[in-house]
Amino acid sequence: MTTETQVRQAADRLFAAITEGDVEAVADLWSDDVTVWHQGDERDSDKARALKVIRWYVGATTHRHYEVLDRQVFDGGFVQQHVLHCTSARGEEVALRVCLVVKIGGDGLIRRIDEYLDPADLAPLLSQR
Repeated sequence: MTTETQVRQAADRLFAAITEGDVEAVADLWSDDVTVWHQGDERDSDKARALKVIRWYVGATTHRHYEVLDRQVFDGGFVQQHVLHCTSARGEEVALRVCLVVKIGGDGLIRRIDEYLDPADLAPLLSQR
């Protein structure tokens, strides 16, 4: 069973690692059997595939900042609504409105992430390819 403090610390570390572009720190926060679902995906992603998405996002952006709108902790995880502000590699400002449902195991590692966002909001980052 995870405590509220453990859940909040895991959340803070996850968002700090992404803000800093530290993909290895993100990997360390996820269990080996983590599953990640993104709105629009047909199936869950395993750790390797989900980390590819994080690497892509970090590579496609030069600055990242979370504006937390709400975070609710529940037994074994949290739900967070935020606006993820970022700057594309071309210097364009992008704002992504996101809702995450995150489940954390008794060991403090993230076991499941469900991410809800409008995929159309990613267009400025996808057009850089």
